[in-house]
Amino acid sequence: MIKLYTDAAVNQQSGKAAIGILIIQNGHQIQLNQKIVSMDNHHAEFEAAIGGFQKLIGLGIDPAEFVFYYTDSKIVIDSLNKAYAKHFETQTEQLITLQNHFTTVINTWIPDTQNHGAHNLAMQALHAK
Repeated sequence: MIKLYTDAAVNQQSGKAAIGILIIQNGHQIQLNQKIVSMDNHHAEFEAAIGGFQKLIGLGIDPAEFVFYYTDSKIVIDSLNKAYAKHFETQTEQLITLQNHFTTVINTWIPDTQNHGAHNLAMQALHAK
């Protein structure tokens, strides 16, 4: 079983953006964060999700592993559940393609208060010099 948490952080004044990715497998954590090109928060949330699943695939995670995906982005979860997003069609299709690498993915929205790990990683990258 894999737990994947993602989050994005955007500084509205500077336009800078960053993502945080937290992967938990068998009690071990992999923490990743990075600055990304400037974009609005919704696009950044999709970038975080895409980056998280790309990392899982890149790590060679067994496709038969159950993946529990958590994000505090309602638009990402709604888009995945509907397999459609009017303004984020390309990102939704890319994310679904990445998720299809795994036999079972459970997408779950969580409140900000339950996404501290990925949120803190995104904020660290956003404020890094």
